[in-house]
Amino acid sequence: MKAVVVTDQTAGTAGMTLTERPEPEPAGNDVLVEVHASGFTPGELEWPSSWTDRLDRDRTPSVPGHELAGVVSALGYGTTGLSVGQRVFGLTDWTRDGTLAQYAAVEARNLAPLPGDVDFTVGASLPISGLTAWQGLFEHGRLLSGQSVLVHGAAGGVGSMVTQLAREAGAYVIGTGRAADRQTALDFGAKEFVDLGNDALEDVGGVDLVFDVIGGDIGTRSARLVRAGGTLVTIAGPPEARPAEGLAVDFVVVSDRTQLGEIAQRVRDGRLRTVIGNVAPLDDAVAAFNPTERAKGKTIIQVRP
Repeated sequence: MKAVVVTDQTAGTAGMTLTERPEPEPAGNDVLVEVHASGFTPGELEWPSSWTDRLDRDRTPSVPGHELAGVVSALGYGTTGLSVGQRVFGLTDWTRDGTLAQYAAVEARNLAPLPGDVDFTVGASLPISGLTAWQGLFEHGRLLSGQSVLVHGAAGGVGSMVTQLAREAGAYVIGTGRAADRQTALDFGAKEFVDLGNDALEDVGGVDLVFDVIGGDIGTRSARLVRAGGTLVTIAGPPEARPAEGLAVDFVVVSDRTQLGEIAQRVRDGRLRTVIGNVAPLDDAVAAFNPTERAKGKTIIQVRP
């Protein structure tokens, strides 16, 4: 099969090539997925898990990418819950070969059925941003209807999902970003927008939940905005500051079949939109991983037409 591989941690993306690899064998409780579309995170080559397995053993050359949508082509021993020929999507294990390939072996529990009326390209764009938003809001942030949420990067991949899900849950959403992002954030459901380049973040006042994707000084200033009993949720690493009378939670997203199903249903209903920018074939995946210009929206690799 064709697959993108990275061979040298010190070389980073310079050590990335498209090559021929053997098809992976599904282990017990795995499925083999014929990948139709794949998503990746631009910074994932900086993660230790991109280069080592769960026991911290070197696993290069490794295949990057952790989001996929495709069709189950084989089952590993003892695998239940999915069937050959079924359309699926999901988030793969961080410490195993990923999804920038024609086939991927994935733990069945990390996948959910992909409805027939949801395109593979859309399906591959949902797992990381959708699950991150869901888990940050409802598991870690314990969001309730009527509460207020400050969403950093409200027009971005994760932030737009947070904005839409929080709005649907009955929250009052304040989005942040660059001046050019204002209308996009409002279109996604933010009631107010803070231009981080020109507006005073502190003018927001107290909020029940901050969803931070930026960290640094923005994260520190945001912690002061959390009301008593509120929560600062971040995916930008351990927070440098914590709310005086609230919680601070940093987390790494995990796959969850039930949550993936909830996200897919909202996409089908038109309640949730994803932001897709560049769509490139697998033959151009290396160039797509190393763009010369910043793309607006998520880049998806279309592995099969």
